[in-house]
Amino acid sequence: MMLRYLTRRFAASVLILLGVTAVTFCLSFLIPADPVRMIAGRSASAQTVESIRHQLGLDQPLPVQYVRYVGRLAQGDLGRSYVQKTEVATLIWSRLPATLLLMAGAIFFELLIGLPAGVYAAMRRGRTADRGIMMLSFAGVSTPQFVVGLLLLYVFAYLLGWFPLSGYGTVWHLVLPALTLGIAGGGWYSRMMRSSMIEVLRQDYIRTARAKGLSERGMVMVHGLRNAILPVIAMIGLDIGIFMSGAVVVESVFGWPGIGQLAWQAIQRIDIPIIMGVTLVAAIAIVIGNLLADLVTPLIDPRIRLR
Repeated sequence: MMLRYLTRRFAASVLILLGVTAVTFCLSFLIPADPVRMIAGRSASAQTVESIRHQLGLDQPLPVQYVRYVGRLAQGDLGRSYVQKTEVATLIWSRLPATLLLMAGAIFFELLIGLPAGVYAAMRRGRTADRGIMMLSFAGVSTPQFVVGLLLLYVFAYLLGWFPLSGYGTVWHLVLPALTLGIAGGGWYSRMMRSSMIEVLRQDYIRTARAKGLSERGMVMVHGLRNAILPVIAMIGLDIGIFMSGAVVVESVFGWPGIGQLAWQAIQRIDIPIIMGVTLVAAIAIVIGNLLADLVTPLIDPRIRLR
Protein backbone atom coordinates (compact mmCIF):
# COMPACT_ATOMS: atom_id res chain seq x y z
CA MET A 1 0.00 0.00 0.00
CA MET A 2 2.71 2.45 1.02
CA LEU A 3 4.94 1.55 -1.95
CA ARG A 4 2.06 2.05 -4.38
CA TYR A 5 1.22 5.40 -2.81
CA LEU A 6 4.84 6.59 -2.99
CA THR A 7 5.11 5.45 -6.61
CA ARG A 8 2.05 7.47 -7.59
CA ARG A 9 3.29 10.49 -5.71
CA PHE A 10 6.70 10.24 -7.38
CA ALA A 11 5.16 10.06 -10.86
CA ALA A 12 2.90 13.02 -10.11
CA SER A 13 5.84 14.96 -8.68
CA VAL A 14 7.90 14.45 -11.84
CA LEU A 15 5.05 15.83 -13.95
CA ILE A 16 4.64 18.79 -11.61
CA LEU A 17 8.34 19.60 -11.72
CA LEU A 18 8.38 19.38 -15.51
CA GLY A 19 5.46 21.79 -15.62
CA VAL A 20 7.23 24.18 -13.27
CA THR A 21 10.39 24.14 -15.37
CA ALA A 22 8.42 24.70 -18.59
CA VAL A 23 6.48 27.67 -17.20
CA THR A 24 9.53 29.24 -15.57
CA PHE A 25 11.64 28.72 -18.69
CA CYS A 26 9.08 30.44 -20.90
CA LEU A 27 8.53 33.31 -18.48
CA SER A 28 12.28 33.88 -18.18
CA PHE A 29 12.50 34.59 -21.89
CA LEU A 30 9.44 36.82 -21.88
CA ILE A 31 11.24 39.34 -19.68
CA PRO A 32 11.72 42.56 -21.69
CA ALA A 33 15.49 42.44 -21.24
CA ASP A 34 18.30 40.68 -23.05
CA PRO A 35 20.55 38.57 -20.77
CA VAL A 36 23.26 38.58 -23.41
CA ARG A 37 23.33 42.37 -23.48
CA MET A 38 23.58 42.35 -19.67
CA ILE A 39 26.60 40.05 -19.91
CA ALA A 40 28.33 41.82 -22.78
CA GLY A 41 27.75 45.34 -21.52
CA ARG A 42 26.18 48.32 -23.22
CA SER A 43 29.29 49.21 -25.20
CA ALA A 44 29.71 45.74 -26.74
CA SER A 45 29.52 45.47 -30.51
CA ALA A 46 26.78 43.55 -32.28
CA GLN A 47 29.29 40.91 -33.30
CA THR A 48 30.35 40.36 -29.70
CA VAL A 49 26.74 40.11 -28.56
CA GLU A 50 25.93 37.52 -31.22
CA SER A 51 29.06 35.55 -30.38
CA ILE A 52 28.06 35.35 -26.70
CA ARG A 53 24.50 34.44 -27.69
CA HIS A 54 25.81 31.56 -29.79
CA GLN A 55 28.15 30.34 -27.03
CA LEU A 56 25.27 30.21 -24.55
CA GLY A 57 22.96 28.54 -27.05
CA LEU A 58 20.47 31.39 -26.84
CA ASP A 59 20.30 31.70 -30.61
CA GLN A 60 18.37 28.42 -30.82
CA PRO A 61 14.54 28.23 -30.88
CA LEU A 62 12.98 28.22 -27.43
CA PRO A 63 11.66 24.61 -27.63
CA VAL A 64 15.16 23.40 -28.55
CA GLN A 65 16.67 25.29 -25.62
CA TYR A 66 14.11 23.80 -23.24
CA VAL A 67 14.67 20.22 -24.45
CA ARG A 68 18.43 20.69 -24.00
CA TYR A 69 17.85 22.10 -20.52
CA VAL A 70 15.68 19.14 -19.49
CA GLY A 71 18.28 16.75 -20.91
CA ARG A 72 21.00 18.35 -18.78
CA LEU A 73 18.63 18.39 -15.82
CA ALA A 74 18.11 14.64 -16.12
CA GLN A 75 21.86 14.27 -15.65
CA GLY A 76 21.82 16.45 -12.54
CA ASP A 77 23.20 19.51 -14.33
CA LEU A 78 21.46 22.75 -13.34
CA GLY A 79 23.55 24.76 -15.76
CA ARG A 80 26.17 27.45 -15.35
CA SER A 81 25.61 31.01 -14.18
CA TYR A 82 25.88 33.55 -16.99
CA VAL A 83 27.37 36.20 -14.71
CA GLN A 84 29.27 34.36 -11.98
CA LYS A 85 30.65 31.69 -14.36
CA THR A 86 30.02 29.03 -11.73
CA GLU A 87 27.86 25.93 -11.66
CA VAL A 88 24.37 26.75 -10.42
CA ALA A 89 24.33 23.64 -8.24
CA THR A 90 27.49 24.85 -6.50
CA LEU A 91 26.04 28.30 -5.89
CA ILE A 92 22.78 26.90 -4.49
CA TRP A 93 24.60 24.33 -2.36
CA SER A 94 26.78 27.05 -0.83
CA ARG A 95 23.65 29.04 0.17
CA LEU A 96 21.63 26.03 1.32
CA PRO A 97 22.80 25.88 4.97
CA ALA A 98 21.76 29.49 5.60
CA THR A 99 18.39 28.91 3.94
CA LEU A 100 17.71 25.71 5.89
CA LEU A 101 18.61 27.45 9.14
CA LEU A 102 16.30 30.38 8.39
CA MET A 103 13.53 27.98 7.36
CA ALA A 104 13.78 26.02 10.61
CA GLY A 105 13.83 29.20 12.69
CA ALA A 106 10.85 30.70 10.85
CA ILE A 107 8.73 27.55 11.23
CA PHE A 108 9.65 27.40 14.93
CA PHE A 109 8.43 30.96 15.51
CA GLU A 110 5.31 30.38 13.38
CA LEU A 111 4.30 27.45 15.54
CA LEU A 112 5.35 29.15 18.77
CA ILE A 113 3.16 32.15 17.97
CA GLY A 114 0.31 30.61 16.03
CA LEU A 115 -0.63 27.43 17.87
CA PRO A 116 -1.03 28.81 21.41
CA ALA A 117 -2.76 31.95 20.11
CA GLY A 118 -5.20 29.94 17.99
CA VAL A 119 -6.06 27.52 20.79
CA TYR A 120 -6.46 30.34 23.31
CA ALA A 121 -8.73 32.28 20.95
CA ALA A 122 -10.88 29.20 20.26
CA MET A 123 -11.28 28.55 23.99
CA ARG A 124 -12.52 32.13 24.43
CA ARG A 125 -14.55 32.45 21.27
CA GLY A 126 -16.43 35.72 21.02
CA ARG A 127 -14.73 37.29 24.03
CA THR A 128 -12.36 40.24 24.15
CA ALA A 129 -9.29 37.98 24.13
CA ASP A 130 -10.51 36.23 20.99
CA ARG A 131 -11.14 39.49 19.14
CA GLY A 132 -7.80 40.91 20.27
CA ILE A 133 -5.86 37.87 19.06
CA MET A 134 -7.64 37.91 15.71
CA MET A 135 -6.87 41.61 15.27
CA LEU A 136 -3.20 41.01 16.04
CA SER A 137 -3.07 38.04 13.68
CA PHE A 138 -4.63 40.14 10.92
CA ALA A 139 -2.06 42.86 11.54
CA GLY A 140 0.77 40.30 11.45
CA VAL A 141 -0.43 38.87 8.15
CA SER A 142 -1.12 42.26 6.54
CA THR A 143 2.00 44.18 7.56
CA PRO A 144 4.72 44.01 4.88
CA GLN A 145 7.67 41.91 5.98
CA PHE A 146 10.20 44.64 5.27
CA VAL A 147 8.30 46.93 7.66
CA VAL A 148 8.30 44.27 10.39
CA GLY A 149 11.98 43.53 9.77
CA LEU A 150 13.06 47.16 9.86
CA LEU A 151 11.00 47.76 13.01
CA LEU A 152 12.55 44.77 14.78
CA LEU A 153 16.00 45.88 13.67
CA TYR A 154 15.45 49.41 14.93
CA VAL A 155 14.08 48.41 18.33
CA PHE A 156 15.98 45.25 19.25
CA ALA A 157 19.24 45.73 17.33
CA TYR A 158 19.79 49.48 17.12
CA LEU A 159 18.09 50.87 20.26
CA LEU A 160 18.45 47.96 22.67
CA GLY A 161 21.49 46.30 21.07
CA TRP A 162 20.26 42.81 21.90
CA PHE A 163 20.89 41.39 18.44
CA PRO A 164 23.27 42.08 15.52
CA LEU A 165 22.10 44.49 12.85
CA SER A 166 22.90 42.01 10.07
CA GLY A 167 25.05 39.05 9.20
CA TYR A 168 25.09 35.29 9.60
CA GLY A 169 26.93 32.82 11.77
CA THR A 170 25.37 32.64 15.26
CA VAL A 171 21.93 31.98 16.73
CA TRP A 172 21.68 35.69 17.60
CA HIS A 173 21.89 36.56 13.90
CA LEU A 174 19.01 34.14 13.26
CA VAL A 175 16.45 35.40 15.78
CA LEU A 176 15.28 38.62 14.12
CA PRO A 177 14.96 37.38 10.50
CA ALA A 178 13.27 34.17 11.65
CA LEU A 179 10.93 36.14 13.90
CA THR A 180 10.09 38.49 11.02
CA LEU A 181 8.95 35.52 8.95
CA GLY A 182 7.34 33.87 11.96
CA ILE A 183 5.10 36.82 12.75
CA ALA A 184 3.33 36.64 9.39
CA GLY A 185 3.15 32.85 9.45
CA GLY A 186 2.02 32.89 13.07
CA GLY A 187 -0.89 35.12 12.07
CA TRP A 188 -2.02 32.59 9.48
CA TYR A 189 -1.52 29.65 11.83
CA SER A 190 -3.45 31.29 14.67
CA ARG A 191 -6.46 31.95 12.45
CA MET A 192 -6.30 28.46 10.97
CA MET A 193 -5.84 26.85 14.38
CA ARG A 194 -8.74 28.81 15.85
CA SER A 195 -11.13 27.76 13.07
CA SER A 196 -10.02 24.15 13.23
CA MET A 197 -10.21 24.01 17.03
CA ILE A 198 -13.69 25.54 17.10
CA GLU A 199 -14.85 22.88 14.63
CA VAL A 200 -13.27 20.10 16.70
CA LEU A 201 -14.78 21.37 19.95
CA ARG A 202 -18.24 20.91 18.42
CA GLN A 203 -17.73 17.18 17.84
CA ASP A 204 -19.59 14.50 19.79
CA TYR A 205 -16.48 12.95 21.31
CA ILE A 206 -15.62 16.32 22.88
CA ARG A 207 -19.04 16.48 24.51
CA THR A 208 -18.54 12.90 25.70
CA ALA A 209 -15.18 13.83 27.22
CA ARG A 210 -16.80 16.76 29.03
CA ALA A 211 -19.57 14.52 30.33
CA LYS A 212 -16.97 12.12 31.72
CA GLY A 213 -15.52 14.97 33.76
CA LEU A 214 -12.28 15.51 31.83
CA SER A 215 -10.78 18.92 32.57
CA GLU A 216 -11.01 21.59 29.91
CA ARG A 217 -7.23 21.74 29.52
CA GLY A 218 -6.91 17.97 29.31
CA MET A 219 -9.74 17.78 26.79
CA VAL A 220 -8.09 20.39 24.57
CA MET A 221 -4.61 18.87 24.77
CA VAL A 222 -5.61 15.20 24.49
CA HIS A 223 -8.58 15.26 22.12
CA GLY A 224 -8.82 18.71 20.58
CA LEU A 225 -5.28 19.64 19.60
CA ARG A 226 -4.50 16.28 18.06
CA ASN A 227 -7.30 16.64 15.53
CA ALA A 228 -7.27 20.41 15.06
CA ILE A 229 -3.59 20.53 14.16
CA LEU A 230 -3.94 18.51 10.94
CA PRO A 231 -4.58 21.53 8.64
CA VAL A 232 -1.57 23.27 10.20
CA ILE A 233 0.65 20.31 9.35
CA ALA A 234 -0.42 20.58 5.71
CA MET A 235 0.41 24.29 5.80
CA ILE A 236 3.89 23.55 7.18
CA GLY A 237 4.53 21.40 4.12
CA LEU A 238 3.86 24.41 1.90
CA ASP A 239 5.97 26.68 4.10
CA ILE A 240 8.98 24.42 3.65
CA GLY A 241 8.92 25.14 -0.07
CA ILE A 242 8.24 28.84 0.40
CA PHE A 243 11.19 29.27 2.74
CA MET A 244 13.42 27.08 0.61
CA SER A 245 12.92 29.45 -2.28
CA GLY A 246 14.16 32.12 0.08
CA ALA A 247 12.35 35.02 1.67
CA VAL A 248 13.87 37.60 -0.67
CA VAL A 249 12.75 40.70 1.23
CA VAL A 250 13.76 39.41 4.65
CA GLU A 251 17.12 38.18 3.45
CA SER A 252 17.78 41.56 1.83
CA VAL A 253 16.83 43.49 4.97
CA PHE A 254 18.99 41.37 7.26
CA GLY A 255 21.82 40.62 4.84
CA TRP A 256 21.13 36.91 5.15
CA PRO A 257 23.20 34.93 2.61
CA GLY A 258 20.51 32.48 1.57
CA ILE A 259 18.97 31.26 -1.66
CA GLY A 260 16.51 34.15 -1.73
CA GLN A 261 19.31 36.68 -1.88
CA LEU A 262 20.92 34.64 -4.66
CA ALA A 263 17.65 34.64 -6.59
CA TRP A 264 17.21 38.39 -6.19
CA GLN A 265 20.71 39.03 -7.53
CA ALA A 266 20.00 36.69 -10.46
CA ILE A 267 16.74 38.49 -11.29
CA GLN A 268 18.54 41.85 -11.34
CA ARG A 269 21.15 40.45 -13.72
CA ILE A 270 18.75 38.31 -15.82
CA ASP A 271 20.85 35.27 -14.87
CA ILE A 272 18.39 32.68 -16.17
CA PRO A 273 20.21 29.47 -15.05
CA ILE A 274 20.17 30.64 -11.42
CA ILE A 275 16.52 31.71 -11.66
CA MET A 276 15.63 28.30 -13.05
CA GLY A 277 17.72 26.49 -10.45
CA VAL A 278 16.24 28.31 -7.48
CA THR A 279 12.70 27.84 -8.80
CA LEU A 280 13.29 24.13 -9.30
CA VAL A 281 14.75 23.73 -5.79
CA ALA A 282 11.72 25.53 -4.35
CA ALA A 283 9.34 23.28 -6.30
CA ILE A 284 11.17 20.16 -5.11
CA ALA A 285 11.00 21.44 -1.53
CA ILE A 286 7.24 22.00 -1.82
CA VAL A 287 6.75 18.48 -3.17
CA ILE A 288 8.87 16.97 -0.40
CA GLY A 289 7.21 19.13 2.25
CA ASN A 290 3.73 18.05 1.15
CA LEU A 291 4.81 14.42 1.07
CA LEU A 292 6.23 14.63 4.59
CA ALA A 293 3.03 16.30 5.80
CA ASP A 294 0.96 13.48 4.27
CA LEU A 295 3.18 10.83 5.87
CA VAL A 296 3.04 12.46 9.30
CA THR A 297 -0.75 12.93 9.28
CA PRO A 298 -1.62 9.21 9.79
CA LEU A 299 0.77 9.10 12.75
CA ILE A 300 -1.26 11.83 14.45
CA ASP A 301 -4.69 10.56 13.39
CA PRO A 302 -4.68 6.76 12.76
CA ARG A 303 -8.13 7.03 11.10
CA ILE A 304 -6.46 8.57 8.04
CA ARG A 305 -5.19 6.12 5.46
CA LEU A 306 -2.84 6.83 2.57
CA ARG A 307 -4.13 5.53 -0.75
